[in-house]
Amino acid sequence: MDFLPLYFDLKDKPCLVVGGGEIATRKATMLLKAGARIHVVAPELSSGIHELAKDSRVTLEQIEYSREALDGMVLVIAATNVYDVNLAVSEDAKAINLPVNVVDNPPLCTFILPAIIDRSPIVIAVSSGGKSPVLARLIRSRLESTIPAAYGRLGALVGGFRDAVKERFSSINQRRGFWESVLQGDVAELVFSGKEQQAKQRLEEILQSQSGDETQPGEVYLVGGGPGDPDLLTFRALRLMQQADVVLYDRLVSEAVVDMTRRDAERINVGKARSEHTLPQEEINDLLVRLAKEGRRVLRLKGGDPFIFGRGGEEIDKLAENGIPFQVVPGITAATGCSCYAGIPLTHRDYAQSVRFITGHLKNGSCQLPWNELVHKEQTVVFYMGLVGLKTICEKLIEHGRGANTPVALVQQGTTPSQRVFTGTLETINAIVESEQVKAPTLIIVGEVVLLREKLGWADDAGLPEA
Repeated sequence: MDFLPLYFDLKDKPCLVVGGGEIATRKATMLLKAGARIHVVAPELSSGIHELAKDSRVTLEQIEYSREALDGMVLVIAATNVYDVNLAVSEDAKAINLPVNVVDNPPLCTFILPAIIDRSPIVIAVSSGGKSPVLARLIRSRLESTIPAAYGRLGALVGGFRDAVKERFSSINQRRGFWESVLQGDVAELVFSGKEQQAKQRLEEILQSQSGDETQPGEVYLVGGGPGDPDLLTFRALRLMQQADVVLYDRLVSEAVVDMTRRDAERINVGKARSEHTLPQEEINDLLVRLAKEGRRVLRLKGGDPFIFGRGGEEIDKLAENGIPFQVVPGITAATGCSCYAGIPLTHRDYAQSVRFITGHLKNGSCQLPWNELVHKEQTVVFYMGLVGLKTICEKLIEHGRGANTPVALVQQGTTPSQRVFTGTLETINAIVESEQVKAPTLIIVGEVVLLREKLGWADDAGLPEA
């Protein structure tokens, strides 16, 4: 990220605004809302600035800016229309490590003023890092319409119970579980309907009925993270990703998807690259059980879909044996995601009436597959994890009757900004792999539907979303 979002406590703190026009007035007004004491310096002061000065926290000085104006300040905003003045303010402030914002000039800033959704004590900041303030304001307006003012009242209510909840529950996981239950239950609904006194009474009742000695039951969320693009996650997946206390994720889960999990959750990379497992599958199964028995909410995040070559069935089998509650959330598997972003429909009335998903290597590392069933011309075959065995795959398909000129596509890092697509035939594709240095993760698509890519490759023109 270009800027780290921070929230300053400016109550009764001295802040400097350099400039006396309309923009300076807006910035000074924002600082006033945060409780700051404001000193305004400018050779000319607008009527708006004079109006603000009716507040005793605002003082005005109608003079040119000088370095001395920074003395004793905790923050400064330069809002003049003179570049040299703004530059001087920036350089002077940076020299003494004083936070400085120069309006509409990010390179001169050490902090950015975001667009704000104020539901105090809930405050949401939206920033483009100075790249597009208008876009940030548009996003803010959308959020404004979806976040009722009652959230502020709900925040104030539960804030009054924080100490009592902390005394009742010694474990942070217990406290988190308690608050999530409250904030998604009838207490919140009472606040939203304007019945705040009843909400307070209900919250007191719930707190009194809870025992701090109770161990909250753990649960495992087996979630498909899709092929890489975080926009392809389901709503349910996102909800559970934000609830989990600990996250176990695979190598195939993109960084952009992992970043959608809760920031304070413990993250454990269990690896599982081909023949190079950070943790063996049996140890992953045992770890899921152990963490859940500790009362943790565990997210098992897998690339693609957990039930398509993801070994999800083995994991929930172990959970069921140990009586651990679990949920399974399907994800977009690599075959559908990568083929779609590559512009290759897996079925098409004129080319293929069926599709088969095949793992490129079996449990014992071999490639013993039902080749006679994979060579039908009007069938698309998709190989997962087959890059290492591609030479054998091509040879076996040709040997069992598939034409050497059968189209083949390789999709590397599909649906991500790093996606690369290579096309050839069963006869030529291995040479392409060597010359282009194709690397895993790569999906292999075999069939006549590959011919449609040249016409239907929409993502090539539209560009893929940045992670």
